[in-house]
Amino acid sequence: MYKGSCLCGQTRFEIDGPINDIVYCHCSRCRKVQGSAFASNANVAAKDFKLLQGEQGLSAYESTPGQTKYFCSTCGSPIMSLSTAKPDIVRIRLGTIESAISERPGCHIFASSKANWEQISDELPQYDEYAPE
Repeated sequence: MYKGSCLCGQTRFEIDGPINDIVYCHCSRCRKVQGSAFASNANVAAKDFKLLQGEQGLSAYESTPGQTKYFCSTCGSPIMSLSTAKPDIVRIRLGTIESAISERPGCHIFASSKANWEQISDELPQYDEYAPE
């Protein structure tokens, strides 16, 4: 079981299952929403994700048609995103998880649009867009 929260603690959640498909995303949208060189994202099964508190304090933003990102309206922490195309998956920002994570990242995606000041210095595969299925 994993536990997580936003910076101010208003939003709390738990994940009762594995964390899947961990990636470092370098696309411009992820850089902007994270305020950093990349975002560390992962998928969890919707059935395994539970908001414990703070649902009323989440703000939603439809970043692209069918893709909605959720943030704490108090501290601004990005928490998750949902896609109408994949209703059984919750995309989580790994930085919000407080528990030790046993799963590890698999790759860098959208590496072709990484920040010009960033240098990817690990041995993980890099893809210009999404990782192949």
